[in-house]
Amino acid sequence: MQTGLLLPHFGEHAAPEKIIDGSKLAERLGFDSVWVRDHLIFEPHGEFENPDLTFYEALTVLTAIGASTDRLRLGTGALIPFRHPINLAHILATMAEFFGPRVILGMGAGNFDHEFDAVGLGGVPRPDLVIDNFDILRRIWNEDGVAWGKAPFDFSDVSLTPKPVGKQPPLWYCGTTPKSARLAAWSCDGWMPGRVGIETLRARVATMHEESASRERPMPTVGIIPTASIARTREEALSRINVEGLLTWANNSRFWVKPASGSFQTVDDLAGVLVYGTADDVLEQVAELRDVGVDHLAFDFRLSFPLWEEQMQMLGEEVLPKLATL
Repeated sequence: MQTGLLLPHFGEHAAPEKIIDGSKLAERLGFDSVWVRDHLIFEPHGEFENPDLTFYEALTVLTAIGASTDRLRLGTGALIPFRHPINLAHILATMAEFFGPRVILGMGAGNFDHEFDAVGLGGVPRPDLVIDNFDILRRIWNEDGVAWGKAPFDFSDVSLTPKPVGKQPPLWYCGTTPKSARLAAWSCDGWMPGRVGIETLRARVATMHEESASRERPMPTVGIIPTASIARTREEALSRINVEGLLTWANNSRFWVKPASGSFQTVDDLAGVLVYGTADDVLEQVAELRDVGVDHLAFDFRLSFPLWEEQMQMLGEEVLPKLATL
């Protein structure tokens, strides 16, 4: 299993120095990746995030990190398809030229209609928009004179130089629905649901195994970004988490496998959504997620970003070495 961190590029504690210095520390500690979210018009999750509108643009942040580090993978979890795909192909090909095969492009359909309305994409089926973006990216990165005539995009004779030959970002579909898992299995390199309950994760991984085998495709890489908190005691770790907010968010998530009670009611019901506790607790929970099929786990410390470097230090020194031996 590879491990990563969600960057503090949003909310009240976002700061360039925190992002850059923290990423350098993450690389020294042995983490494999850093990840960003994406919004055009940011609205925090009201259930469990502080209502601060600060948001540094995703690909700009990853470019800064790429220039400041040597090894870290640079992941989007998830980029939202409100950019024009020609522009996106150009940006990512440029990043590949500078950073080699370090970029992971996770793209998802997004949750907010107003962001798509603002760029004239309101009403466009968004899962189709993600797949169309992927198709256009692949073609522009591999062909010359590319034409496309399916709405909402219409262009012809597009060529890009240099092309990211041997450095193309793997394309991961991001979402928690059964359809997202099928789409990942049918045409993508990975699947990244973000936060997801462990039983839902188990069901989606099974779906991807079946769909990949039926199409004779490799099983996609499975990544997740659970909310996380690590401390010297479980109580201290849990005190930083808005459990009620996460429970509300989980109960509002459509298509999830519910607990036996029929709803998410306790912190134990949040397995997969939340990784927390002492180093040994976190190690046990991460190992369980690995056994379910997770290949790449990025820790989301957004509820304790003031302690971001302290949290990653504990993970890097007390969890990652043990995880490597399991």
